[in-house]
Amino acid sequence: MLGFFRSFFQSRLGVAITLGFVGIIALAFASADVTGNRFGSSGGGDGDRVAKIGHSSIGAGLLTQTVTQALEQQRQKNPGMTMKDIVAQGAIDEVLNDLIERSAMLEWGKKYGFGVGNRLIGSELAQIPAFAGPDGKFNETVYRSVIGQKGFTDAALREDISKGLMAKQLLVPASFGAAAPNEAALRYLSLLKEHRQGTIVLLPSLAFAANAAADDKTLQAFYGTHSRNYLQPERRTLRYFVIDEASLKNAPAPTEAEITKRYTDNKAVYAPSETRSVTQLILPSEAAARPYVAKAGDLEAAAKAGGLAAAKLDKVTRNSLTGQSTPAIADAVFAAQAGAAIGPVKGPLGWYVIHVDAVQKNAGKTLDQARGEITAALSADKRQLALTAQANSVADRLEKGTGLADAAKSLGATVITTEPLLASGVPFGKKDAKPDPATAPLLQTAFGMEREGQPQLVELQKGKSVAVFDVGQITRAAPAPFAAVRDAVLRDYRTDKGWTAARDAADKLMAAAAKGTPATDAIKSLGVAVPAPQSIDISREQLIQMGQKVPPPLALMFGMAQGSTKRLEGADKGGWYVVMLKAIVTGPAAPNDPLIGGLKTELGNAMGREYAQQLRIAMRNEIGVTRNATAIDAARTRLVGGQ
Repeated sequence: MLGFFRSFFQSRLGVAITLGFVGIIALAFASADVTGNRFGSSGGGDGDRVAKIGHSSIGAGLLTQTVTQALEQQRQKNPGMTMKDIVAQGAIDEVLNDLIERSAMLEWGKKYGFGVGNRLIGSELAQIPAFAGPDGKFNETVYRSVIGQKGFTDAALREDISKGLMAKQLLVPASFGAAAPNEAALRYLSLLKEHRQGTIVLLPSLAFAANAAADDKTLQAFYGTHSRNYLQPERRTLRYFVIDEASLKNAPAPTEAEITKRYTDNKAVYAPSETRSVTQLILPSEAAARPYVAKAGDLEAAAKAGGLAAAKLDKVTRNSLTGQSTPAIADAVFAAQAGAAIGPVKGPLGWYVIHVDAVQKNAGKTLDQARGEITAALSADKRQLALTAQANSVADRLEKGTGLADAAKSLGATVITTEPLLASGVPFGKKDAKPDPATAPLLQTAFGMEREGQPQLVELQKGKSVAVFDVGQITRAAPAPFAAVRDAVLRDYRTDKGWTAARDAADKLMAAAAKGTPATDAIKSLGVAVPAPQSIDISREQLIQMGQKVPPPLALMFGMAQGSTKRLEGADKGGWYVVMLKAIVTGPAAPNDPLIGGLKTELGNAMGREYAQQLRIAMRNEIGVTRNATAIDAARTRLVGGQ
């Protein structure tokens, strides 16, 4: 609700690159998306330093690598995003502001006695999945190996995490518990009840370009100056073959000795065994438990009638029941027949009443009886080992320079070459096609390769199949050939020409409205067939229900003064809107309106965020920040390749 109101009073251009208060290095690890990017130190010489914050500084290397990481995050949502796009939309300034604020908060906190201990940093590291060992817990060896492989240092990573933790220490208390007064909530609520009445006229660019003909020379000149509008995304062909059981020449059959050993090693599995399914009720005293023995036939219902809850234990072994109670209770249960009641018996938690619901007996298996399943299991193990050995052999050959085709030939496998694919897996030029599931596991690695002919192995099914693949051809993102998009160029050319004429027509309508001329009469005077004007009578509540799909002309109408007329450019030069606001009808807000509570909460949250923002600004101003415009421009040039 409040977010809707705020959208009228502020706008934010560019992409959302806000990194918040989670360190960019730690974020890379935490999301398990550890790329080959190496983050430089925050320091640097004067020429390399993009900003000085108090006694610390930010180097150009850190800025460029952080922007690169931000681009990778954006590409997860929009694979076609380029570095030039993200820089043009303000990424460098947003990222640098974030780095400056994080450094300023760390210095300010230290200045006034705040600190982040090593144990707290360690606990944050322990929660990052990339550093977990086989048991799912933090593993020092894994940690050192991962950060070493990726070019990070322990000190740099810890410093980055400490900045995020310091920010939380300082900002959470500043924003916590902010409350909005009733009067403020009532004022916002009165806006919510407000209705606006007016007229919206659409002037399509193409309607004003009906006679805008052009020859190929003119269109090619227009294409040359607008070529980025016809950019085709990067696509790549993949070449791959699969190593699986079908590619195994032979796998040795299990020997009699191996079968016997597997049986001997797993005697407990094949030995006769017995389990019991029971219902148990635990009470604080023997006197309280005794009445339930007679009701043990339906112990669950009896317990429920007494306001208690009985527990069902399904197929428990003697050992597991001993661990949950006592050896005496377990012996009594396993000595009883199905349907018997045991108790009251003193246990570690109180007095137990137990009903034996069922007895499950497993006669076990002799070696001959188990031979079939043991043989199948051993055969599967041997095939898996053979598959692993074959994959390792192929990997070794590729490391020594063997090509993909030769590696496939040695196994009698066939190399499959895909048609050009987008990063999503959809074939280029076939937007309605679906990605091939066979290539899905290969795409992320394939689109991360810098060049063709770099064979890689990816496990498809654990222990069952491995894909060996490389990129056959990389076609970088580039404008489509003129001939392929001539029709689109002609449409855009006409739209561009009509856009100017439509803007002039919008000015005429605004001038006519200022003189009190009715909209229908003013439109007729244009001499161009355009859509009929649309009458509007809508409340803010209705707009809020639209969520993020509020049409721009309606949003503009709710930011205008009564009796005013404004024009608004449509998307992609598609035309112009003329928005005429006739009346604003306000509605009273009652102090007991049910929306007041939620609105106060939202306003309080917004106030808390504002307090935190003002504190960040104050800390930054106190510490002092100096930016090196020359170094920032140089970093910008490096990021976009001098374009």
